[in-house]
Amino acid sequence: MGHPDEQHPRHRLTAEEAARRLGVKVETVYAYVSRGLLVSVRAPDGRTSLFAPDEVDAVARRAGRGRGASPALEEVRTGISLIRDDGLYYRGVPVTRLVREYGFEPVAAWLWTGSLDAEQEFAADPAALAVAGAAVGALPAAARTIDRLRVAVAAAAAADPLRYGTEPEAVTLTAGSMVAVMVEALPLLGTEPALAPGGPATGIAERLWPRLTVRPSSPATLAALDAALVLTADHGLAASTTAARIAASVRADPYAVVQAGLGAVDGPHHGLASALAYRLLAEAHASGDPAAVLSERLRSRVPVPGFGHEAGMYRQGDVRARELLLVLGEIPEAAPVLDTVDRLTAVMARRPALGPNIDLALAAFALVCAMPADAGEGIFAIGRTAGWIAHALEEYEAKPHRFRPAGVYTGPQPD
Repeated sequence: MGHPDEQHPRHRLTAEEAARRLGVKVETVYAYVSRGLLVSVRAPDGRTSLFAPDEVDAVARRAGRGRGASPALEEVRTGISLIRDDGLYYRGVPVTRLVREYGFEPVAAWLWTGSLDAEQEFAADPAALAVAGAAVGALPAAARTIDRLRVAVAAAAAADPLRYGTEPEAVTLTAGSMVAVMVEALPLLGTEPALAPGGPATGIAERLWPRLTVRPSSPATLAALDAALVLTADHGLAASTTAARIAASVRADPYAVVQAGLGAVDGPHHGLASALAYRLLAEAHASGDPAAVLSERLRSRVPVPGFGHEAGMYRQGDVRARELLLVLGEIPEAAPVLDTVDRLTAVMARRPALGPNIDLALAAFALVCAMPADAGEGIFAIGRTAGWIAHALEEYEAKPHRFRPAGVYTGPQPD
């Protein structure tokens, strides 16, 4: 730590000052926060973030040592998503608008093609679905949703002899079928939606719903599931997205790209965080005393899931959580759970930069709709597949094999 005086707000740096000192954009500073490279604290005005100068300088020194060896790790140019002005944008369009005006399928096509009018099919290849369904069905009942999705993708890849095409048309065709296979290979818990003879295929949200809960769907619950898929589709260069881009940089096929993303998302600090938030929320809701539940966790120094991290990238908190919770407000039976969320948030508001994030919103959705604890993980992974494919399409157009970090050897020196 630096000099104690540097911890006083007036001696800390604003995000803009930290960005200038680091030679990066303000968005990159907040990306450093989400990756744990920097710690931000709330300014006295409660709106802006401040940073300790010594921590900023340490990051600058580390970046300086790496310059020249691996510039791709410092700056990856992407046109997929942007976090700025307290909002999230997909190809320049606010995600809040996309949630309200479009469904998951056109948003995925928007990420892949740059057109909201693109004709994108999400129909599972019958041969791939048969193999994937059999493979998933062979898993033990205790298998997690992420386990099933990984197996489904691997099985579908094995059944696709044309999977190596990396031309945009081939990738989007493969991706549409892959997303459908991921959904339809999951075991049914409820009743599959009826399909009229010769009618159009049901949407991804409609097909996914009975694989997450035994409860029948309603227009409001399907709208919430569709919104959750849109809101989780992309969020900059998160760990899983970086892993997917690295795979694409060596021209791995689209299935392998998604497998790389699924491997990285399978951790408590990324996609699995929603299951941890679910348990916290369920305990707080059942107890009727959210403050006591939080107090116990804080007293034992256990991190509180569902708060902080990516929420710190926004001045007003995670826009994805805010939007999904608003959509959940349209479900009448959601009121008691949302009240628990509000009470938890009120207690956590006393701790700077710890607003609710998308993990808590996904947990609230799962709890409202009687879904299992890991339902949010599955929703996150399926939604984020759209983003992984979009980044793969970008990476396929870039110079291959460009992710090569320079390692600093710290082991024993040879004799």
